[in-house]
Amino acid sequence: MKNKKEFINSLLMWINDNIESPMKIDTVAIKSGYSKWHLQRLFFAETGQKLGQYIRDRKLQLIADELITSNEPLINLAMKFGFDSQQSLTRAFHKKYQLPPRKYRKTFCPQNAQQTSGGTP
Repeated sequence: MKNKKEFINSLLMWINDNIESPMKIDTVAIKSGYSKWHLQRLFFAETGQKLGQYIRDRKLQLIADELITSNEPLINLAMKFGFDSQQSLTRAFHKKYQLPPRKYRKTFCPQNAQQTSGGTP
């Protein structure tokens, strides 16, 4: 059996490879072969971060990158990264970055400001 660090590293690679799919802790637990409770304890012990928080933060980080590098409509990003709705993405994004996604895009990528509504220029 792999040691804990190797196990968590391989799990992180799997999470990152599948980050665009809807991902719940139950799904990750099934992949890992551990109960979700044990997996969360292992993950926290090795990383100092909660598994659900890691997944959410990673998705939001990738969304933030896409907001400034693409003109992809917010609803498409929400669906791409497994959020239930544009509103749930907006709430999570605002909580992490203290800005709603549209304002984040406008602030950090002014040439995309015209595209924030998802329409054409």
